[in-house]
Amino acid sequence: MEDIRKIVGRNLREARQAVGLSQEALADQAGIDRTYVSGVERGVRNPTVTIVARLAEALGVRAADLLRE
Repeated sequence: MEDIRKIVGRNLREARQAVGLSQEALADQAGIDRTYVSGVERGVRNPTVTIVARLAEALGVRAADLLRE
């Protein structure tokens, strides 16, 4: 099984690009730092379920969508 951090990162990047947001714009909407978004997308940060939920809400997707392999 692929590392869950890589899965979340890939799904986050794809969802962000699909709605045309920059990392900075997504971070602003989710109330987190842009460098944190970058770290999550690269799979080097381990976001809490709260952060996953905030990112999903800012993107208009379900949190579960960010966790799907």
